[in-house]
Amino acid sequence: MKASIKQISEMTGFSPATVSNALNNKKGVNRETQEKILAAARECGYLSEGGPIHSIRFVIYKDSGQIVADTPFFSALIEGVESESRRGDFETVICNLNRSAPDYEERLNQILTDPTSGILLLATELSEAEAARFKEALAPVVVLDNWFEESSFNSVLISNTDSTCAAAEYLIRRGHREIGYLQSEIPIKNFFYRIEGYERAMKAHGLEIPEGGIIKLPPSMDGAREQMNRLLRNGKKLPGAFLADNDIIALGAMKAMQDNGISIPDDVSIIGFDDLPFCSITTPGLTTIQVFKQEMGRTAVRRLLELVRYGDQFVTKSQICTAFVERGSVRVCPSSPEEV
Repeated sequence: MKASIKQISEMTGFSPATVSNALNNKKGVNRETQEKILAAARECGYLSEGGPIHSIRFVIYKDSGQIVADTPFFSALIEGVESESRRGDFETVICNLNRSAPDYEERLNQILTDPTSGILLLATELSEAEAARFKEALAPVVVLDNWFEESSFNSVLISNTDSTCAAAEYLIRRGHREIGYLQSEIPIKNFFYRIEGYERAMKAHGLEIPEGGIIKLPPSMDGAREQMNRLLRNGKKLPGAFLADNDIIALGAMKAMQDNGISIPDDVSIIGFDDLPFCSITTPGLTTIQVFKQEMGRTAVRRLLELVRYGDQFVTKSQICTAFVERGSVRVCPSSPEEV
């Protein structure tokens, strides 16, 4: 039989009302009392069986805020989270957690000490050090869009390295040998894994990264365009093809190249990452890597609900595979296997 608030009250000596308030993270219960009650709740199985958890708190963590922004990518993730939560009869509570906000520590503490909401943590901009703090959470945690080698959370993320490796292989099959990389000035783990895939493909084919071929740009369309324009006006020489950390950087760079009379794809070929909606309406359309954003959100919710209902018996790392989308931003080089 499942443990009850009455049983926890008898174990701790606190009144049922105090126990209920502590379990529901209500004001009026001091930290020491709450910790004793929560320890007893875990001991008797009340929390491990999902006890008072009745909602999913989708924590959108921001550090710089330049990657996690109001884009179709993150909107689609939220849609996937909310739709799967409804299927499981759980309410979704959206919570923005900004590292630079003056009340950051207070809000983080509220999240970590609330046993009533399972935590789905959008960790795109989250560092390893800040991630470790979520190990203290009283409710189950699933990390979305990141993986931390030292903190082993249940995680759902993109198959980043394999995806960019396959995209680089596509360029090589089309006869490209000088392949550069458009890299975000703001580093995140996803981008680290993506350039790793590019480097793996280049090494496998005995190709050298062109001198000056890795170009760092701001992770916004306007910023990437302005920075690339400055480089081109200063005589920057470009390789014949690029992979990019994401579509936004790719499209900003592509516009700058066109501003300077560089034809896409006749002079330079470009491949993005994410398949945002406007990639299909640019001129030319952007060849890119499609990320199944809603399915990422749904998968993360399903794993979180498993933890809520059955406990954390093992840790999973789920990588959602991508699909390659061919459009018009890559040319076939003369004498390539696809040209013959």
